[in-house]
Amino acid sequence: MTEDLAEITARLHELREEHRDLDQAIERMADNPAVDQLQLRRLKKRKLRLRDQIAWYESRLIPDLDA
Repeated sequence: MTEDLAEITARLHELREEHRDLDQAIERMADNPAVDQLQLRRLKKRKLRLRDQIAWYESRLIPDLDA
């Protein structure tokens, strides 16, 4: 299980870093009036998918409690 936790933690770090990078790229593109709107939408959708993946991995870190 510790190996799984290490893998999940490493994956979370990668996803958060990619999410942060996308956020910065989206901000830069949004400031440019001549930006390709289709590309901007695709980046925003990718960012949302990353957020969902991050939430999924974070939920895997929460231990299951037997009620």
